Amino acid sequence: MSPNTPPRPNAVVAVLAFAGIVVSLMQTLVIPIVPELPQLLHASSSDTAWAVTATLLAGAVATPVMGRLGDMHGKRRMLLLSVTMLVAGSLTAALSDSLTPMIVGRALQGLAAGVIPLGISIMRDELPAERLGSATALMSASLGVGGALGLPAAAVIAENYDWHVLFWTSAVLGAVAAVLVLVLVPESKVRTGGRFDVVGALGMATGLVCLLLAISKGADWGWGSGTTIGMFAAALVVLLAWGFFELRVREPLVDLRTTARRQVLVTNLASIAIGFAMFAMSLVLPQLLQLPTATGYGLGKSLLTAGLVMAPSGLVMMAVAPVSAVVSKTRGPKTTLMIGALIVAAGYVLNIVLMDQVWHFVLVSCVIGAGIGFTYGSMPALIMGAVPASETGAANSLNTLMRSIGTSTASAVAGVILANMTETLGPVTLPSQDGFRTVLAIGAGAALLAFAVASFIPRRRPATGQTPPAADGPAGHAKVSEAKA
Repeated sequence: MSPNTPPRPNAVVAVLAFAGIVVSLMQTLVIPIVPELPQLLHASSSDTAWAVTATLLAGAVATPVMGRLGDMHGKRRMLLLSVTMLVAGSLTAALSDSLTPMIVGRALQGLAAGVIPLGISIMRDELPAERLGSATALMSASLGVGGALGLPAAAVIAENYDWHVLFWTSAVLGAVAAVLVLVLVPESKVRTGGRFDVVGALGMATGLVCLLLAISKGADWGWGSGTTIGMFAAALVVLLAWGFFELRVREPLVDLRTTARRQVLVTNLASIAIGFAMFAMSLVLPQLLQLPTATGYGLGKSLLTAGLVMAPSGLVMMAVAPVSAVVSKTRGPKTTLMIGALIVAAGYVLNIVLMDQVWHFVLVSCVIGAGIGFTYGSMPALIMGAVPASETGAANSLNTLMRSIGTSTASAVAGVILANMTETLGPVTLPSQDGFRTVLAIGAGAALLAFAVASFIPRRRPATGQTPPAADGPAGHAKVSEAKA
């Protein structure tokens, strides 16, 4: 798009939301074929698990790095680079028939994880103030929307076509997103410039990889094993050293002083709890729907049916995005976040009681989806309300990373519970109903924890030195750029 062409707000919102949905679709793409990967790739199940883990690790590292590079060199440029990595990874996986290229492809796909925070930051730079709230709420919710819609779509493809079609589809969607961004999304003039903190990036990458490896692989290695404990210890030491370094470097990867502002810090802590609560639904509901009816609590449905049950939650997230924006505008994003956390908790409590019919799960997924739509819509507003426009990309990326840490922790905790609370059905050992109810109860507890943490967020207090609300949007940010110049 020509820099002299004025942005079209509707087109910018639609394209960025589409790009966010495409990236989140990628994360659920392999779920239908995970049990078959050992046979498809001629490898052990422990090795093929890296097709999922590689995406998680690459995304965790890329998200804050792309956010910072976007602030420095252009958010649209980094968004295009991220989508290009998605296409490259999809093509690599589509052409693979063995483990190594599959892992490489999935890691490249993970490098696209920064698209959603970058999209939110572009919206802040380019949209008029009256459009910003609903647009960022929709963009943030696209993470859940893509995940909810991706499962049934991927199940249909996996059941009816060769598994490579999953990745060809992802490549095509990524290419379409890249072209639309190139044609319709302008490049922001709000930049920090400066030098990239290579040491800080390497330090944070090392610490995050150690932490997420310990969380995601701890069940396989053994939670008390030397490898797991060593990874946790390494993560602690490296991240502490990284924080010490970041406080002393002139142009850090992450400005920890800004991150330590009460509004940013508390929002990020609440994001971890919300990420945990969101993922508990994705772990429990599909399993309960697919377990055999002989268990007494499973419904014996197919993966496609389970995906279709979850799909309405994505539509609900999209529908409540503008509602959450209205609540944030009238009552403040803190209130929106707290309301959303209570709705999520109510959904889990409802599921503990109702798990006998398919419609029970549709209802529960929609309630939880509505809560997630509220919480995800409020977080960008809270973050952007406390940081300068020139640091939006890095700040939003860090918030997205916090949610990812929450979802990874949920997967590990649920895995431990369901592996230890079991019952036997013939020769097969399956998670028990009490195990699922325990995970649901913990999900409700995580949502309530997010509610409690969010209560400490300051109410409508802009950070010192922050651009006032009147400066939101292109005109205001132009003034910021001029002042920096």
